[in-house]
Amino acid sequence: MDTFYVITNYLKDPELETAGYIKEYLEQKGKKCYIQQKETKDPLSQYKYTDAQRIPADAECALVLGGDGTLLQAARDLVDHPIPLLGINMGTLGYLAEIECRNIKPALDKLITGEFSIEKRMMLHGVAWHQNRQMLSDVALNDIVISRNGRLRVVDFNVYVDGVYLTSYSADGIIISSPTGSTGYNLSVGGPIVAPQASLMLLTAIAPHTLNSRPIVLPEDVEIVIEIASSHGTDMDGAEATFDGDTSVKLNAGDKIVITKSERKVKMIKTKNTSFLEILREKMNN
Repeated sequence: MDTFYVITNYLKDPELETAGYIKEYLEQKGKKCYIQQKETKDPLSQYKYTDAQRIPADAECALVLGGDGTLLQAARDLVDHPIPLLGINMGTLGYLAEIECRNIKPALDKLITGEFSIEKRMMLHGVAWHQNRQMLSDVALNDIVISRNGRLRVVDFNVYVDGVYLTSYSADGIIISSPTGSTGYNLSVGGPIVAPQASLMLLTAIAPHTLNSRPIVLPEDVEIVIEIASSHGTDMDGAEATFDGDTSVKLNAGDKIVITKSERKVKMIKTKNTSFLEILREKMNN
């Protein structure tokens, strides 16, 4: 690679110290490096934090400085852009961001010499409906979470898979996770961990009010419908659907969200030969 684009979390790199260090190192190697400038976002724009149209045409990869949250934001903003992403962790745990700050130089050297691979990650697509009217359509790399909205109480959910009723939950919420998101919120509520290269969907209830609720693993090509049930009879049974902890939409009794595998994928750069199991062991032993 010869041309790089740096996306940085300005809260974690406010003076652009790390971004500047990367730019200087690459330019010393005779490479070109752009740093995303901090700008006031146009409220009418579709992107969240990174305007893909501002990425130079010759950029061959995006180096994302921050934590997993920053990488999730970049992945969603650049989902229609062919550029692959490499996460550099400036946060705490970091399952998505592959490189730690102390290992920046070796990682950059591998990008320059072509010693890397590109891994494609499955995304989820969700559409929220109210009385046959579409309220929101968006994608998620990690998960779509439907949880209670407002006062402390459980929400009743009906779950359908490919048009067939599966089960009902009374719970604090439901997580529909991709393989990449299995080590996120899904993990914290006891959901299964799966390799990020897999292509499937995980359905995990949050604090279900039952003794026999178990996470469910479903094939990649199914359609999952989560309906907000009206067991308590009023709009106080409402909930909120959140995509990767970012965009959200409120749902009331009778509303539903339809979740399928997205046609789009995120390209993640791998510079290490470390297996997912090794990474998992290292992170969970911290």
